[in-house]
Amino acid sequence: MELRKVDYVSPGIKGNRGFEDLECYQLALRVMINAHELAQKLPPEEKYDLVVQVRRSSKSTPANIAEGYGRHHYLDSLKFYSNARGSLTEMRAHFITAHVLGYIDQAYFTALHALTQHAEKSLNGYMAYVRKQRAGEDLYNTKQLRESPVEYPAAIEDPYTPFPQE
Repeated sequence: MELRKVDYVSPGIKGNRGFEDLECYQLALRVMINAHELAQKLPPEEKYDLVVQVRRSSKSTPANIAEGYGRHHYLDSLKFYSNARGSLTEMRAHFITAHVLGYIDQAYFTALHALTQHAEKSLNGYMAYVRKQRAGEDLYNTKQLRESPVEYPAAIEDPYTPFPQE
């Protein structure tokens, strides 16, 4: 079985489409398409188990990349990109499961594994770029709110004794 490419072409102008221009997003779409093809080929007994997990986690990756792109502060964006990376890792685990259970052959598994690794490397590169840019820092700052520490008095009596001893 051969990996599919994405048939999606954005109606926008290349370079001005936003998240759709990101390589990591395009690779996440490719992972999703191939995950759905795999889900269709899984046996009927996996219909409510592995099939559902494969389909949901594959959709989560591009959705989190898009949502992170729409955030104004780089730290908020990175949270969603991190979630997308977690979903890619989850996809790789599902591909391993399908291979170990004998649902896919070695060649197809190797191609799927390589695709998820390529998508993850691309996403990691984009995350490094976002960290370096620190977009939104001037508007929202990076200070964190914290409560001052509170000291609690140590218990003198044994808390497990229900009544004071005489």
